[in-house]
Amino acid sequence: MSLYWRIFLLNAGVLVLAVALLFGPVTVSTPVLFGEAVVLLAGLAAMLVLNAVLLKIGLAPFARLNRAMATADLLKPGTRPAVTGDGEIAALTRTFNAMLDRLEAERATSSGRVLTALEGERQRIARELHDEVGQTLTAVLLQLKYAADRAPEPLRTDLHQAQETTRSSLDEIRRIARRLRPGVLEELGLHSALRSLAAEFTTPRLSVTAHITPGPPHLDRSTELVLYRVAQEGLTNAARHSGATRVEVHLRPLPHGGTELLVSDDGRGLADAPEGAGIQGMRERALLIGAELAVGAGPHGGTQVRLDVPDPDKATP
Repeated sequence: MSLYWRIFLLNAGVLVLAVALLFGPVTVSTPVLFGEAVVLLAGLAAMLVLNAVLLKIGLAPFARLNRAMATADLLKPGTRPAVTGDGEIAALTRTFNAMLDRLEAERATSSGRVLTALEGERQRIARELHDEVGQTLTAVLLQLKYAADRAPEPLRTDLHQAQETTRSSLDEIRRIARRLRPGVLEELGLHSALRSLAAEFTTPRLSVTAHITPGPPHLDRSTELVLYRVAQEGLTNAARHSGATRVEVHLRPLPHGGTELLVSDDGRGLADAPEGAGIQGMRERALLIGAELAVGAGPHGGTQVRLDVPDPDKATP
């Protein structure tokens, strides 16, 4: 039972008892006149209604604070319940807001450390795949070629097939290494990296186009990495889960300053599916650079991922 109904029922019990006493030994006349009964019952009803209204108004800040607590999400910062008055409820609301500020700051710091460690681990795995596994498969290819050139005809066909399988595995290893460590981002910048990403996800069943508008402000390395990873995750979700046939990636400056990344597809959309680890990872990355991430239905159906990055020259210190 809520606090509102507990207080209301206690007050109602007291009022009912008072009226019962008036009908009993403490009364104006004996027996009770009809007019007096009507007045007493009407007064009781009026007092109950007034009591309910006053309690509803008085406890409304508690209800707002309860809704804010129930809907608080550290991955969607900025929403705070309003502080009204100077009483105990206002003090409790201010304490709750301060707690949210502290939790969001701690979450951003810990997420930054985790993502930094994750990027370092990605680079280590990519180097090992490229240097160790890649070189081993290359040596296997050379050995297969040497053996196929000297093998009799029936065996040569099988060796050539093994060569193609090994070559496909080597290409897949290199593709995975590129996704783990976007070397083109470090060497050629964000624009070329997004175009390369679009070409990588393009298949006979999925068309991916990148639209890069000239003029975005200069972005630091961490911001470019966040933009690249969000675009990569958006394309991965579109390719694996949406059933889309067309995906567009837009990178353009915002009218009020800053940069916008937009990944939209023509797939089946999110419907009522809960957010998975991929979307939560995008939200954590967005928090690191103070960006706003929105994932939902596109204007023409499908799914749209939008990341708005503030202008670094206008960002508050």
